[in-house]
Amino acid sequence: MRAILLHAGQFVPSLLKQHATRWVGVGLILLIMHCATAWAQNASSWVIRFSHVVAQDTPKGLAAERFKALVEQRSQGQMRVEVYPNGMLYGDHDEIQALALGAVDILAPSLSKFSRLGLTDFDVFDLPFLFDHASDVSKVTQGPVGQELLQKLQRQQWVGLGFMGNGFKHMSANKPLLEPSDYVGLKMRVQTSRVIAQQMRSLGATPVALSFSETHKALAKGIVQGTENPLSNFWTQRMHEVQSHITLTAHGYLGYAVITHQRFWNSLPKNMQDLIAQAMKEALEFGNLIAEEQNEKALKAIQASGKTQIHPLSAEQRQRLKAAVKPVYDQWTRQHGQRLLDAIRASARSRKN
Repeated sequence: MRAILLHAGQFVPSLLKQHATRWVGVGLILLIMHCATAWAQNASSWVIRFSHVVAQDTPKGLAAERFKALVEQRSQGQMRVEVYPNGMLYGDHDEIQALALGAVDILAPSLSKFSRLGLTDFDVFDLPFLFDHASDVSKVTQGPVGQELLQKLQRQQWVGLGFMGNGFKHMSANKPLLEPSDYVGLKMRVQTSRVIAQQMRSLGATPVALSFSETHKALAKGIVQGTENPLSNFWTQRMHEVQSHITLTAHGYLGYAVITHQRFWNSLPKNMQDLIAQAMKEALEFGNLIAEEQNEKALKAIQASGKTQIHPLSAEQRQRLKAAVKPVYDQWTRQHGQRLLDAIRASARSRKN
């Protein structure tokens, strides 16, 4: 019986994922899952399921593994963290629902995903050429602006545990993308983001929203001709094998917010909340620190593969691209006003304490 109880918290989510439509309703699902989780936790240690959609050797994947190590060491066996990378359990389209149902406990969605869930302020991070350096981003996410945004997650019954980044995104296609005219007519894979879609349209391309796990196949089959991603994602997802050119545009920032559900968080004793919060803080600092290093390693690996040509931008080319996407800013400020954008720019320019 003890063994059954220990595995109930893992078995029930998998069962429900396959057969949820046969049950009477969500209330019954949540009741069963709550009981199974409680039994498992009372029988032994607390199990924390951390699901994400990128490879284990990306900055986010490595930060998740660091979090696991810190929690298990400091809890002395009271808490166990199971990390599921590469969309092993849930993908872009269903991970939020899984969190709501209690099938996972921690997610790290890209900031682009929050806008379509009613938290539209988060899409400010999708504005092209908003940041010049990674240090500018951390001034924003670690300061008052970042705390204000994390507080807004409570609207969806989430607890924000922090931000981390995967560095700057670059453009790829089967030709160099050095000028706005180079984008005209291309179908470009994007995340589901209104701002990123507008960015592509302003360059003359057609945005095609696809989940991260579908991107390699779509590029290989010619469903889309290009995409944008940090170099570590290009390398770990083997996108360089189906894209002959990468242009180092550094036009956009790919960041994540780590979240858990209030129901799970409030079920934890205060000492466990504190331990998790501190471990996550340190793990995210580690992830942010190694992001640049991982992207540099990926760049060297892509170059060594000989499959993809790398193209830097000149200052003049970068300026022409910035001018081409100015309508994206005009649209954003018409909808959101200027306050948040001004606060971000002021934080990015400030001296770090």
